[in-house]
Amino acid sequence: MRHPLTYTAAFAATAFSLFATSALADPMTVTDIAGRQVTLPDAPERIILGEGRMMYAIAPLATENPFEHVVGWKDDLILYDPDAFEKFKAAFPEDTARMVNFGNPYAGDFSIEAVLENKADLLLLDLGSLFKAEETSLIEKLDEAGVPVVFIDFRRDPTANSIPSMLLLGRLLEKEARAAEFIDFYVAEMRKVTNVVQSLPVDEKPLVFMENAAGWSPEYCCNTFGSYNYGRFIELAGGRNYGSEKFAGYSSEVSLEGLIAADPDVLLGTGANWAAARPEVTATLLGYQANTVDNDARIQALADRVGFKNLRAVQTGRMHSIYHQFYNSPYHFIAIQQIAKWLHPEDFTDLDPNATMAKLHDEFMPFATAGQFWVSLPK
Repeated sequence: MRHPLTYTAAFAATAFSLFATSALADPMTVTDIAGRQVTLPDAPERIILGEGRMMYAIAPLATENPFEHVVGWKDDLILYDPDAFEKFKAAFPEDTARMVNFGNPYAGDFSIEAVLENKADLLLLDLGSLFKAEETSLIEKLDEAGVPVVFIDFRRDPTANSIPSMLLLGRLLEKEARAAEFIDFYVAEMRKVTNVVQSLPVDEKPLVFMENAAGWSPEYCCNTFGSYNYGRFIELAGGRNYGSEKFAGYSSEVSLEGLIAADPDVLLGTGANWAAARPEVTATLLGYQANTVDNDARIQALADRVGFKNLRAVQTGRMHSIYHQFYNSPYHFIAIQQIAKWLHPEDFTDLDPNATMAKLHDEFMPFATAGQFWVSLPK
């Protein structure tokens, strides 16, 4: 059984000492999250991010300037989390302005020539894209050009891979001590939930349906998570995830009829500020610039969709929406805390995810928290 706390603070300290010892050697050799041994001539100075949202993980490690060793990215942070991008832009206007948009690493707009022109010495990719990278020979082409590729993972199996990914980034950025500090924080916050949930009997765990990107396509229902990502978050928070019980994969489509037949105890959905990239969305626009009044109306509109009104979760007021981007960052412990409060309010009266969010930003982020990251159906 996967457990989020396989890597303890003691492990982090041990890993730090091992990394610190190996740091005396030159070149630098690391094992990435895909299990590949990768050798770099030295600590990278000019990194390309296969996804701009990798800044979520870099920021807690290189808080003074997370852009110091980044030359460019894919523009997904700008498109799909503009609130976070604006936070980075306000704190680091010159750095965000100089970011080169290298495009999709697996499509025709990604140019090896542009990589070389910008003197990049590392490409970071998401583990979920390993097959695409192999299929398109991207790794081979970059290897021939002398640019190493390293895989990290905060999306495919984040509760298993976030700690090793942060250790890996700490090594690459020469921020091992900072990575150990973040991991201590991560483990402590996760345990606030797991220490309670582990004693809950199965019959006290409600059935939860998580709608991935609820309202992304206004007339569509539904995509949900299996036992990975938000599906796993639900399990760790003390719920029975619908998708985990129905299929083995990462995610799957579920018809409205299937949702109605399941009639879950709790209905969750993810949302973010996708309005600029996709004006037709009816999702909750959660994030650093969220409007709480607008989101109250938006979650009500989601509840009013055809077929949803008669769901038990809607009728009992157990419908909630949470920030989509927790699914792709090492901050998912905040989502797990909030879900735990929704599922087991009497067991988590002293748990305050808002305070956790504030502490994360006070201690590890280059800007203050703001906005709204979850919302419940108004009573």
